[in-house]
Amino acid sequence: MTIGTLAALVAPALLAWAAIAILERTRWARRLADHPNARSLHALPAPRIGGLGVLAGTLPIAAPHASGPLAAVLGLALLLFLLSLADDLRSLPVAVRLAAHGIAAALAMLAIAGAPDGFAALAWLVAVLAIAWSTNLYNFMDGSDGLAGGMAIVGFGAYAFAAHAAGQTALALVSLALASASAGFLLHNFPPARVFLGDAGSIPLGFLAGALGAYGYAIDAWPLAFPLLLFSPFVVDATLTLVARAARGEPIWRAHRSHYYQRLVIGGWTRRRLALTAYALMLAAAASALALDRSSLMLQCGIIFLWAAIYALLILAISRTTTRAADTTQ
Repeated sequence: MTIGTLAALVAPALLAWAAIAILERTRWARRLADHPNARSLHALPAPRIGGLGVLAGTLPIAAPHASGPLAAVLGLALLLFLLSLADDLRSLPVAVRLAAHGIAAALAMLAIAGAPDGFAALAWLVAVLAIAWSTNLYNFMDGSDGLAGGMAIVGFGAYAFAAHAAGQTALALVSLALASASAGFLLHNFPPARVFLGDAGSIPLGFLAGALGAYGYAIDAWPLAFPLLLFSPFVVDATLTLVARAARGEPIWRAHRSHYYQRLVIGGWTRRRLALTAYALMLAAAASALALDRSSLMLQCGIIFLWAAIYALLILAISRTTTRAADTTQ
C-alpha cells in the first residue's frame, strides 16, 4: 500500500470525525439544527453538520490528486455544497435548487465528454438527467440514521476498488477519500444519530455518485451498468416512490414518509435494524457490481435480471408487511 493510498484511507475519516466533533460545540450546530416535524422519522433535534465534516475530510486529500474532468467534477460538487448549505440555513426555492442541479450535471458532462454531437446528443442528455436525478435521490434517501453514510462508504469504496483495478489511480484515490470521510461521518450518524448530513452533505454526495460513475464509464474504468447496480438500493427506492407519488397526483417535491425504508420504520423496525439490513443489501449489490465489471455481456444481463427479481420480491414483501402493520393498528 502506497503512502498516498494509506493517507486517502485513514486521514479523511479522522478529519471528518474531528471536524464534526468540533462543530457540535459551536453555533453552527444550533443554526443548522433539524427539528422534527410530522414527516420526520427522528424525535429529537439534531444538527445538520455532517456535510461540513465530509467536505473537511475529503477535499484536503482528494483535491491534490484531481485534474482535468475530475477536478471539474470536484469543483462543481463544492459549488453544490455551498448552495445546499445556504438551503440548509435559509431554505431556497425548489426551482433554484433544481436548476442548479441540472446546470451542474450539464457542466459535469461537458467536462467529461465534451459538447454533444449528432446521435450522441441523446445519450449525453440522458447522462445529464441521470446525474441530476442521482443528485436528488441521495437527498431523498437521507431520512434515517446511518443510511446515507453507509451507502457512501460502500458505493465510493467500490468505485475506488474498480478504478484501482482499471489502473485509474486518481479516480481511485478521490473515491477512497470520499468513502473514508463518509466513515468518519457515520461514526456520528449510526443509530442513534447525533448529527445528520443535511442538504450540504447529501446533495454533493449524490452528485458525485452520478458524475464519478459517468466519468469512470467514459475512461473505461467500468461498464455502464456498474454505478447503477452499485447504488441500486437508493436508486430503486427513490425512483419507484417518486413514480408512485406522481401516479397518485401528489406533489413530488414535498417532504413525505412513503419511501420503502420509511415505511419499515413506521411499521415497527428500529433504525439500527434498518441500517444493518440496508448495509447487507448494499454490500451484496456492490459485490454483484464488481462481478459485473469486466464480465461478458451475457453474464452482465443475467446479474441485472437477478437483481430486478430481488428488488421486485423485496418491494412486494415490504408492501405486504407494512399493509398488515397498518391494518393491525386501525
